[in-house]
Amino acid sequence: MRLDIANIRKDYQLQSLNETDSAADPFVQFENWWQQAINSEIDEVNAMTLATASKSGLPSARIVLLKDYGKDGFVFFTNYNSHKGNELAENPQAALVFFWKELERQVRIQGSVEKVSAVESDTYFSQRPLSSRIGAWASPQSAVIKDRSVLENAVKEFETKFTDNSIPRPEYWGGYRVKPNLIEFWQGRSSRLHDRIQYTLQQDGSWQKVRIAP
Repeated sequence: MRLDIANIRKDYQLQSLNETDSAADPFVQFENWWQQAINSEIDEVNAMTLATASKSGLPSARIVLLKDYGKDGFVFFTNYNSHKGNELAENPQAALVFFWKELERQVRIQGSVEKVSAVESDTYFSQRPLSSRIGAWASPQSAVIKDRSVLENAVKEFETKFTDNSIPRPEYWGGYRVKPNLIEFWQGRSSRLHDRIQYTLQQDGSWQKVRIAP
């Protein structure tokens, strides 16, 4: 065993999370933690791991950016023809993980996935920087390309095509919403005896809150 790796560890001691301190509604609890994370000025606080799986169950994961959230779920945007888009088309289930190391916290989310409306995707796309909108057109995301010149040439092509700064959203690009059926809040504690409060969606629409062992 590589002891230089195995011996890397940190004893978490900043805060605790008790049943009485956590909200009855997981979305209220997320809002509380989100605002604390924002106030802590965490770099790229909206970065989250998105895990998807193929129809056969082969998993894959990557970092994406949260762009909206509410009681209906957590929203991110991507190319629908990308690897994750293809997996979500055949297996519309996903997991999200936020890790805010500065607060020694994680939030883990599981649920079904649906595309957001075209109106929502259009609205967000129109607010993106010009270069990002061009990039959405120029990149055949997840496809094999010969070299970087393929991207650079495509960018030049679309910069010429869209000269008036009016760039429509590609039909193959838009948002997804992860609709949770499970949300877990993890607070790091000393000696790896972490606090874990888990919410599970019930058939009547209510949430069951329990503590689970670290």
